[in-house]
Amino acid sequence: MTHTDSTRWTGSGRAKAAVLLMLAWVTLLWALEAIDVASGHSLDAYGVVAREPGELADVVPAAFMHFGFDHVAANSVPLLIFGFLAALGGIRRFLAVSLVIILVSGLGVWLFSPSGANTAGASGLVFGLFGYLVVRGFVERNVWQVAVGLAVGAVWGSSIGLGLVPTDTSVSWQGHLFGLLAGIAAAFLFRRRTAPA
Repeated sequence: MTHTDSTRWTGSGRAKAAVLLMLAWVTLLWALEAIDVASGHSLDAYGVVAREPGELADVVPAAFMHFGFDHVAANSVPLLIFGFLAALGGIRRFLAVSLVIILVSGLGVWLFSPSGANTAGASGLVFGLFGYLVVRGFVERNVWQVAVGLAVGAVWGSSIGLGLVPTDTSVSWQGHLFGLLAGIAAAFLFRRRTAPA
């Protein structure tokens, strides 16, 4: 796409691309879990086991794997919504933000999860996109994005807060916490800079 072509990228075109991307993303998660179930949970091996050097290769794949359909379902709706809202700011920027969140969340799991724990799922990305959306508007001084962030925080803030409490051993608060921190950092790292007048 040339610079001239990019100026024709309308709001409706951007929204359509964001919808299609997130529908494809979530469909992939469900398809992978279906394959996992059909194969006797062979894909569970792509989760991250803490502090095992060879498991670093699974940091990215683990964000696409889940432990059952209930696990996928719990992540699907917030991922669709947060991903769509984040992708409205540009698909390439969204993919870069998502990669940073997945890497940091996965490394946090690898470093700080209990020994022998196998962790997988898109919740680190969900928490990261939440953090990204909540602070992005303030970082970029964009009133519309501030409003979106406040709405996201009001609706999902309590659920996100509960996911950070280390009380349930079946929930990776480590992945949630590092995902959230990575999303906040990504809002600064990938902020749009206003062109000088």
